[in-house]
Amino acid sequence: MLTDTPGLHHVTGIVGDAQETIDFYAGVLGLRLVAQTVNYEDILQHHLYFGDAAGSPGTVLTQFPDPHADPGRRGTPQVASVSFVVPADALEFWQTRLEDHDIAVEGPSERFDERVLQFEDPVGTALEFVAGPASDPGSDLDTGTEPWTAGPVPEASAVRGLHGVSLLSVNPYSTASTLETLGFDHEAEYENRIRYRASGPRATAIDILDREAPFGREGPGTLHHVAVRVDDEASLYEWHDLFAERDYDVSRVKDRHFFHSLYVREPGGVLFELATETDGVAASGETGGPGESLYLPGRFEADRDLIESQLPALTAPTGAALER
Repeated sequence: MLTDTPGLHHVTGIVGDAQETIDFYAGVLGLRLVAQTVNYEDILQHHLYFGDAAGSPGTVLTQFPDPHADPGRRGTPQVASVSFVVPADALEFWQTRLEDHDIAVEGPSERFDERVLQFEDPVGTALEFVAGPASDPGSDLDTGTEPWTAGPVPEASAVRGLHGVSLLSVNPYSTASTLETLGFDHEAEYENRIRYRASGPRATAIDILDREAPFGREGPGTLHHVAVRVDDEASLYEWHDLFAERDYDVSRVKDRHFFHSLYVREPGGVLFELATETDGVAASGETGGPGESLYLPGRFEADRDLIESQLPALTAPTGAALER
């Protein structure tokens, strides 16, 4: 029997240069480089995972670096932005830190019962830090994970995980129906945002933006898809059959090595992934450390020399070379 998703699993975007991406997400935002692997659909490009100490579902942002692609354009149907949870009294720290790195910041602004800082990564991906009410500075919005504290950001201000995403849909009503099928409930509306909420302890918010927007173009600076959590691989086959019965564009179940998943393009045009719960990417023991070496699935191992010769050499924010 199908069970509702407890919330987001990860969000995946497209960027340009791999080293610039590591410098920003690990060096500036203080996320852990949980794993470096390859795009399984294009093995001559990196796939980088960033998250909490374990790479737990609900904390991970992954990026496909594509230095030769034309810049993307934000629009419909896309994941318009991704937000991260920070402690309620950390927004001042983050505003100062981002501005010290010459990153333009908007806010903090009020939204629902939250305070929000908006900014962009080096290629224009829309990012947000979300904190709880100023009247309750000791609270976090989401719980259940340990932040990565071996990086440049103090634990008191470190990112706690994903908060949610905002969606631009060509058919908001259809997208809302898909969210309800997955187990999200309508919670509230604020200006042009309709918030849906999953029932889990973290990474539970999805906002549908009810506004006019141009059609987007996939490329660096855009978010490719949002993934939600499901119990296990068997559940994926049940979800596959349900979406196929409704004539959704749904993929086969795929082995992503850190988890299993399937993809579904809902009628509003937004690409969702359903991904299985695990203890975390780093907890799998397959990466050899916090992104310290290039992980390849077994079927690609015979081509390691070729793959490594085509990938750029990467360094950690400390300046240490990452192993191949």
